[in-house]
Parts: sequence; C-alpha cells; structure tokens
Amino acid sequence: MPSPVRAIPDVGPPTLERIRQAPKVLLHDHLDGGLRPETIIEIADQIGYTDLPATDPDELTAWMRRGANRKDLTLYLETFAHTVAVMQTRDGLQRVARECAEDLAADGVVYAEVRFAPELHTDLGLSLDDAIEAVLDGFAAGSAETALTIRAICSAMRHQNNSLEVAQAAVRWRDEGVVAFDIAGPEDGFPPDDHLLAFQYCHRENFHITIHAGEAYGPRSIWKALQYCGAERLGHGIRIIEDITLADDGERELGRLAHYVRDLRIPLEICPTSNVNTGVVDDIADHPIADLIDLRFRVTVNTDNRLMSGVTMSSEMEALVDAFDYGWDRLRWLTVNGMKSSFLPFRERLQIIEQVIKPRYAPLEAWALEPSV
Repeated sequence: MPSPVRAIPDVGPPTLERIRQAPKVLLHDHLDGGLRPETIIEIADQIGYTDLPATDPDELTAWMRRGANRKDLTLYLETFAHTVAVMQTRDGLQRVARECAEDLAADGVVYAEVRFAPELHTDLGLSLDDAIEAVLDGFAAGSAETALTIRAICSAMRHQNNSLEVAQAAVRWRDEGVVAFDIAGPEDGFPPDDHLLAFQYCHRENFHITIHAGEAYGPRSIWKALQYCGAERLGHGIRIIEDITLADDGERELGRLAHYVRDLRIPLEICPTSNVNTGVVDDIADHPIADLIDLRFRVTVNTDNRLMSGVTMSSEMEALVDAFDYGWDRLRWLTVNGMKSSFLPFRERLQIIEQVIKPRYAPLEAWALEPSV
C-alpha cells in the first residue's frame, strides 16, 4: 500500500533566508579562514602588525577574495599570512574563536568541527597547549546560550615537521573539546604518509583522524590517506571522481578505490565554492558533488574558509539548490550525513539528529524523503 501524503506547511522552496533557518552541520571549516575583517584590522592595530594590504574592512575583504580566487591551492593559501599574523596572542585567539562560534550559530549551524593549526600561533610565545586552550575558551564563550555545539580539530602543517607534537597536544585536550587530528597545507609534494608517526600515535590513542586528501592531488593521495594513515574522513576528497569511469552503455563504473570509499561509507568533506577558488572545478554546476551524491557516496557540505571564499553554510547550500535544483529533502539528507559523520560520540550524534535536525526539518522537507545511508 503506498504511503499517504503528509500534510506539511507551505513554507516554499529553499531560498537563502529560509535555509538560514534550517539546522546545519559543518565538518570542514578553518578558523584562520573565517575571521571578520574588522577583527583582523583591530587586532593588527593592537599588536602592531603593519603589513595588512588594506585597513578598510570592505577593501580587505575584497583583497582576500581576489587573492584566494586564483585557481591554485598554493596561491590560495598565501592569503592566510595576514589572518594567522593576528592570531598570535591568547586574547586574539579567544576573540577569533568566540566570533567564529557566534557567526556559525547566527547562520543556523547546530554542530560544527572547526580546525586550526596550533603550530601557526606560537610566534609571540604561546605554546601549542596555550593556543588550544585559548581557542577552546573562545568556542565555549561564543556558543554559550546558542543552539550550537562546537568542537575543535587540530591540524599539523604537512610541509613542516611538527605533526607528532601537534597530535600529542590534540590528544591532551580530547576531554575538553578537541575531537580529531588532521594535516593541512599544500597537498602536492607533501604526501600524508610523511607523517606516519603522528597517525600511528593517534591510532594507539583511539583518536580520530581526518586528512586533507584528493583536493590538489589525485586518487593516490586519497589512497595513502586511507591505507597508510587510517583516515576516517577525507578533507575534500572530490578527486575520487577520477577513479570513476563512464562505460559504453552510459553506466558509471567505480574503480577499486572508489568502491572502497563508498562501501565503507567514508565521509567526503566537500567544500564546493573553495574547490572553484582553487581551480579544482570551473564552477559549481560542473562540480562532481552531484555525481557523488547520485552514486550514494557519504557526501557532506562544508565551507572551508568563509572569509576567503565569501561563503556561509547557508550560501553553500543555496549554491547547490541553484545548480542542481535540490529541495529540502536533499538538504536534510546532506545535513544528516554530516551529523552521522561527526566525531562526537554515537549517542550525542544520535541525540542531535533525532532531537534537533529532524524536528526542525519536519516542516520543511518533502513528504517523500529519500533514505539516508
């Protein structure tokens, strides 16, 4: 017997303003890529940093976005010199983290994992532990009395040699809000297995791992992240599409690596606009996210760097709606995917899905929901 159609309020299609009201989950967001431009300017003045390319908030924002949108990951990363420069004191880190949490909560994000590299914030004397403590304090202050649950991921820079120390510091703070270890930075030429000692340490400590892989380098980077380093999630991961071919009959055929990623439900932390900025794809309409969704990969949607790419979680979802005509049911599916893929303990994940995400989507979603797998 067919299921009856459920009567739901006529809230209309997902527009940007409506999407802001929906609950969202964010797994891949860089703290040093999401500062408010006013904050950069104010902290730079306080600490005597004089190398900003502009001291007007609008001009600085425009400079950051022009610099990031140069179709090359290495060039994209150059813009971070200025944001990192103003994140070298305890007060500066606390403020940036607090404002990050406030901005995410205002955008309707109910769960976020925000990553940062503690080793980048020690130029003025902070230790790795000092930097982590300051960020966690800021997250707690910014999320207080909001619907946002926020956790930290500690990244090591893949072109440096501090990964084991960063991993050890991350584990020291696991009970205060650090949920995983990551490596970030230029992918091409700096493979993840250069940091095996750090990953092996995390394995021994039963600590979660996500790795930037499959963004600026192809499937081999993904393979190494999974099979050498034990990644549980893939930061970006979109170049898994290169292990998928189109057969003569029009069917898509998955290679062994693609099958492995899909069969094990390994989450892909996809950041559509950032991938356009770094030249991985030409525009959102050409992004492989739609194909990966159709093939039932565990796809999640993320911001990467909100300042540099000029995005929010709401705008990223709106871009998918515009490009692929997605409705509320698809946005809900992606949101639940994100929560299921988080590094929170299972019971806490389930609680947010059942008590926050599903109830708040109920008035929005179409009656014929697709199964979430």
